[in-house]
Amino acid sequence: MSRHPLFVLAGPTAVGKGTVAAYVREHFPEVWLSVSATTRAPRPGEIDGVHYHFVSDDEFSQMVEAGELLEYAVVHGRASYGTPRRPVEEALSRGKLPLLEIDLQGARQVREAMPEAHFVFLAPPSWDELVSRLVGRGTETAEERAARLETAKVELAAQAEFDSTITNDEVRRAAEELVSLMKDH
Repeated sequence: MSRHPLFVLAGPTAVGKGTVAAYVREHFPEVWLSVSATTRAPRPGEIDGVHYHFVSDDEFSQMVEAGELLEYAVVHGRASYGTPRRPVEEALSRGKLPLLEIDLQGARQVREAMPEAHFVFLAPPSWDELVSRLVGRGTETAEERAARLETAKVELAAQAEFDSTITNDEVRRAAEELVSLMKDH
């Protein structure tokens, strides 16, 4: 049994989950951050094995069939994402401070598999700020942005399913609050 529970960070698209996780990775080496597998193409600056494990659709399907994923989903009707199971189990058994940064669908699957985990909802300061962040990153087409915003409305409504909420009004502050919460458990 691990000293620390698994922490799951989720929230709506473009809320800054990846940015907060990157800050944690850079400034809090005591936190073990899971690296998800995905079938989507890397965004500028993303490194395979660091930000994601970039895999083909066939490779992802094989991982699902072999039971190698703790959770997985097709997100925004486009790309598949999933959390490799073995590294999470190893981090827990070693007593690390483990963190998953995943989407709402994945968080629900992890709750089924590991109800003892602690679920943290990363909230935007406002809807307008969420829209601004999504448009501002410039990584999606207008059609993809529209689909993500529709998904975000549903994701925001799920906030009550979580054990804690952190507002991502400033990345450093949100990351520090998250790590403080993790250390207190």
